[in-house]
Amino acid sequence: MFVISSFLAALAKVVDIFFSVWIFLFIGRAIISFVSPDPYNPIVRFLKDTTEPVIWPIRRALPYSLRSFPVDVAFMLAFLLLIFVKEFSVQVLISAASYLRS
Repeated sequence: MFVISSFLAALAKVVDIFFSVWIFLFIGRAIISFVSPDPYNPIVRFLKDTTEPVIWPIRRALPYSLRSFPVDVAFMLAFLLLIFVKEFSVQVLISAASYLRS
């Protein structure tokens, strides 16, 4: 059981890093949105291409009144969802690892 426990602990670290990088990409996109960036800039395109798959389904599910809101509600919900999924998945993996270790 020690091997599985160590695997789950290592997987928790990898998941934590993966979601942390994605959250930083979201923060980068938010910072870039404060200026009028060149849409053909490779950095701007990269940030949009990596974050849009998470934002688009949420944006589609929102009612029209929230889609036309001056603040991007879909972006904020996606950002909060990423934080929630990160914390939840890492804690579940760490708890499972410590349960198997004891």
